[in-house]
Amino acid sequence: MRALTALLLCATALLTGTAEPKELTVTTIKQDPYTMSRDSELEGYCIDLISELAKKLGFKYNIQLVKDGRYGTLTESGNWTGLIGEVTRGEADLAVAPLTLTATREQVVEMTTPFMQTGISFLLRKDLASEESNFSFLTPFSSDMWVGMLIAFLLTGLCIFLVARISPCEWAEPETDENSFTLLHSFWYITGALALQGAGPHPKSLSGRVISAAWWVFAVLLLACYFANFNSMLNSDTKHITINSFEDLANQDVIEYGTVNGGSTMSFFKNSKNPTYRRIYQHMERWKSYVPSMEEGVRRAQEGNYAFIGEAVSLDLAVGRYCKLTRAQDVIAMRGYSIAAPLGFPLVKNLTVAILQLSESGELTYLRDKWWPSSCIGAEGAHDSGPLQPHSLRGLFLLLGLGLGLGLLMALLELASKARSQAKDNKKSCCSVLAVELSRRFGSSGESTSPEASDKNKA
Repeated sequence: MRALTALLLCATALLTGTAEPKELTVTTIKQDPYTMSRDSELEGYCIDLISELAKKLGFKYNIQLVKDGRYGTLTESGNWTGLIGEVTRGEADLAVAPLTLTATREQVVEMTTPFMQTGISFLLRKDLASEESNFSFLTPFSSDMWVGMLIAFLLTGLCIFLVARISPCEWAEPETDENSFTLLHSFWYITGALALQGAGPHPKSLSGRVISAAWWVFAVLLLACYFANFNSMLNSDTKHITINSFEDLANQDVIEYGTVNGGSTMSFFKNSKNPTYRRIYQHMERWKSYVPSMEEGVRRAQEGNYAFIGEAVSLDLAVGRYCKLTRAQDVIAMRGYSIAAPLGFPLVKNLTVAILQLSESGELTYLRDKWWPSSCIGAEGAHDSGPLQPHSLRGLFLLLGLGLGLGLLMALLELASKARSQAKDNKKSCCSVLAVELSRRFGSSGESTSPEASDKNKA
């Protein structure tokens, strides 16, 4: 292929009367991450792409930026602006940029097979794209948070039940008295604390009161966080707005929306026969909600109350960089980005073949991954009014855990103190007396294992 390309370039050079093939002039436009400035040099996806194509086809080139900063539209006077205009006027041999392949452009320039497929979507803040739910009262806490609360509730109820069984302060004679703190009573007691109501019976031992105090502190602070976050969501200016599709976008007038002025996306809505898309174009025309560049559209979307319509692949880059933004799943008008050249340009066929080879070898995928990194993996917006996560209240869960552990330890110490006193009076081993006491509290009802009963049986 290189030999064929060299012959084509030489033939072109002979026809133009030059001794050697001229360097190709490549025009491009600044847009992240396709073409960006670094010091005095240019870098980006398109810069790497033309470099790979030049290696495959064996041509030299120099890159220049488009003078008017536009991609290319047809004016009322019949002249083309932007990248397409420079190619048609002979000011550039190739236009390498995120240039959408359209029927209108194909009539005035040669375009290669697309090097990237995309479609039209829109970008907006995450809080504007949240879905409505019949269970909105659950939204102040995340699902992980609710699971953590359930685990804390079960552990606390179990710990109060164990403390009530273990502590000698909860009953006078374990072999005859019936303990009032069953497992059901324990859960009923801590449920009352969640409603800020005292539900009896209440723990009498110091260890039980320690656990109760830890649970009450946990419940009060948890309720405070819940109502604060719930109130924030209720008072949000966008609480009744959910935008997930172009249909949603066209059927509301609260959120402004627009696209890049003079781009192919604007042309699509302008020429569309779809009633929804026509309403979107008429709205943009009436309110002049266009933006001069994609960067301006992304900036306005970050500020809120604005949806920026553009190429899905370019919007994905903004989502990867700005964690407050999200791209709608609705993608329409699938199209591709191509390289433009003058009509009859001899290298177009070879460029198409080279692009297909780069695609088949995985080189285009590598370039996509290289220039579309995401800095939002596992990141949360620092100031988002979203559901609370467990790690946000880990100190509160830690406080409850310490309270439960301390209560259980104190209950064991209370029982050990009583066992030691009985062992001293009855001249028995402290461990054996402690085992008997635990057996009384957790053994089957009606079974007597007290030291006095054992002595009577022996007599």
